[in-house]
Amino acid sequence: MADYDVIVIGAGCGGVTAGAILARQGRKVLLLEQSSQLGGCCSTFEKEGYHFDVGASIVEVPHLIDLAFQKLGTTLEQELDMIPCEPIYSVILPDGRRVDIPESIEGTAEAIRQIAPDEVDGYYRFIDRFAEFIDRGGEDFFITPLIGGADMLDLMMRRPVIAAFLPFFIASYQDVVRRYFKDERVQQIMAYQSYYAGHSPDLTPGIFAVIPYSEHKGLFYPRGGMIKIPEAIARCGERSGMTMRFNSAVERIIVRNRRAVGVVLADGTEITAHVIVSNINAKTLYLELIGEEHLPPLARYGIKSYEPALACPMMYIGVDYQPPLNAHHSIFTVPMAEMNDSYWNRYRKGLLPDRQFGLICWPTASDPSLAPKGHHVLNLILQGPYNLKGTDWDQIKEGFIEDVISYLSSYAIPDLDKHVQVAEMSSPLDFERRLRLPAGGIYGLQQDLTAQAVFRPKAKSRVIDGLYLTGASTHPGGGVPTTIGSGMNAVELINRYEQ
Repeated sequence: MADYDVIVIGAGCGGVTAGAILARQGRKVLLLEQSSQLGGCCSTFEKEGYHFDVGASIVEVPHLIDLAFQKLGTTLEQELDMIPCEPIYSVILPDGRRVDIPESIEGTAEAIRQIAPDEVDGYYRFIDRFAEFIDRGGEDFFITPLIGGADMLDLMMRRPVIAAFLPFFIASYQDVVRRYFKDERVQQIMAYQSYYAGHSPDLTPGIFAVIPYSEHKGLFYPRGGMIKIPEAIARCGERSGMTMRFNSAVERIIVRNRRAVGVVLADGTEITAHVIVSNINAKTLYLELIGEEHLPPLARYGIKSYEPALACPMMYIGVDYQPPLNAHHSIFTVPMAEMNDSYWNRYRKGLLPDRQFGLICWPTASDPSLAPKGHHVLNLILQGPYNLKGTDWDQIKEGFIEDVISYLSSYAIPDLDKHVQVAEMSSPLDFERRLRLPAGGIYGLQQDLTAQAVFRPKAKSRVIDGLYLTGASTHPGGGVPTTIGSGMNAVELINRYEQ
């Protein structure tokens, strides 16, 4: 007899969601986490009184998260204090000009009018088009298990809008932006969200252009930091009997007759279960925890062919002044062509970008309790490859921190260099070591056409029975609501196939 009904490997948002819901449904669940805390990339740590978010920085489409809480017998509103962010973000153009994007669609149109009056009509056409996708049920794409072509066809039959939007799945994000906007500055304002899918505008599928529209539904920040989201889900799971063990790294999954039947921990302990749910990267899962000897040749080739998502160096800065920023999120950007060129001619060649671009997260704008009184926290999502030509991240880390602070002080955050009290970073190498993310890709795997939806590693393994996947490397991909959605998808499949 097995020790547990379900073992979940990894306490990221997808894993903790699956474990908590399965426990709520009456299954005996053990959640194993290699580190000392929940959340993975959706976590928070403290240093000298400053509380920094590890990776995830804000919440979009909270109603998808609320669906998970409803399955747990509660609501998002009951479990978390979600702070609305207004404006939803600010864009800092290379010349220093700032454009604040409010939640109001009409307000955003007016902001665009101030810099490019001729683009307002294109903006409204863009909004109307992607509102159609959301309002006619297109979001079901992100919370429906897709393990084969039949599932995709069934989804399109239920939600015809998804079939109508297939050209956007094939087009690139860049194609979509250029279809609606001609002014380079407006393109910059609209283009950065492609990185939320873990890639440059010319490789990200065009359907992710739904993000700028969905942001107008509201952006939110959980009081206390991003870790409060997985903590709340875990709390619900524990109320239903879910057991969690920390500092319990899984070394290997036990496979017998092509079925996952248990795990072996790093200390040699064996624990058995009827079902295994993996919340770790699919490449790590199959090539290290399962082992190539258990994979058919085609499966071995397939899993090796997936490319990690774009690596994202993260910096964590505590300051003793209020930074001159306008929003919880500020994008410091470059022209879209430069974003693409940086990927092909810098990133892929192991070089840092000619000039940084990325996201400035200012969580103390929303929740001042995350820093000592009068102090603030900044989390920076930056650009830089995992493999650096002629060096590595351990060697350049200190210089990189100094260079970024100096650069941002010159135009995006004046006087930053005079007020830094704490400065740390997680390099792509650090993310690989700490979170078992191949090449430090925090969004799991690339999201190009060949690695999305039914082409992504399946939530129900096709080669190992009793094995299910959640997290950023399975459908629907990286991000807080989407990884939580992956947990719900796994539960649906487990209830369908594992009685």
